[in-house]
Amino acid sequence: MKFEDALFNWLQIKLVADARPDDNAAFETLSFFEQILTEDHGLTEFVITKTDDTMIHVKYEKDGRTKFQLYPRELGEQLLTDIESNPKYN
Repeated sequence: MKFEDALFNWLQIKLVADARPDDNAAFETLSFFEQILTEDHGLTEFVITKTDDTMIHVKYEKDGRTKFQLYPRELGEQLLTDIESNPKYN
């Protein structure tokens, strides 16, 4: 999986897992993407550092260097919005 896809998928499921603490499937999926980021892409840290009106800020560390990636908030929160709008998952 490409790094950009893995980081974005991690972000989306991280938001779901944070919003739904009893959702075991979300936490299993989060663990899966964390494993991809650490084992396949060599990240040692990745966290959401800030969410403002329009953007979600993700900080990650690789090879001792810290980098930041910004995602449009609406795009990052889309999976959570989709899950919450489907009564089957609530």
